[in-house]
Amino acid sequence: MAERPMRHCLFLLASLLLLTTVATSNATTVVKNLDLKRYMGRWYEIARFPTFFEKSNAVDTRATYTLNDNGTVHVLNEDFVDGKRSYVEGIAYKADPNSDEAKLKVKFYVPPSVPLFPVIGDYWVLYIDQDYQNAVVGGPTKIFLWILSRKSHIDDATYKELVEKAKNEGYDVSKLRKTPQSEKPPPAAEEGV
Repeated sequence: MAERPMRHCLFLLASLLLLTTVATSNATTVVKNLDLKRYMGRWYEIARFPTFFEKSNAVDTRATYTLNDNGTVHVLNEDFVDGKRSYVEGIAYKADPNSDEAKLKVKFYVPPSVPLFPVIGDYWVLYIDQDYQNAVVGGPTKIFLWILSRKSHIDDATYKELVEKAKNEGYDVSKLRKTPQSEKPPPAAEEGV
């Protein structure tokens, strides 16, 4: 049975709110004219900066994005610890609807079961390849960084290229930690998890 809410959800959401108020750098380059429809679907976390809101022993971490009728994005973040699925759901939307930059806001509620307090964080797509298969996501504070892929495993050359993209944006890539992914990813929630 899925664990809801995620044990770390409260800390995650409160932290995102606090950290988005930290001084930002205008030097970060983000993707322009992101095709949101092509970006939808499942993304596997290949690597990330360690955070206190993501469990260090989690495996098979992934995010699934679904475009809503109103143009917002439904966000489903999942991970697994000792075979138990944890998840949190939220909504993403463009920070500035008139901008062509891929600067999104992600909103979660604390606690998720009784949505009382919205917590909003930055989600900036720093790089995406031409085929929308690999991406680098961060934010203005450079405290968070994720390397994502449509596949649960990528080759070393692709990984190094994505790390280099983050490094060129001023991220301390020495903090990156690879996320363990199973050879056969667990089924999606709609498939019975």
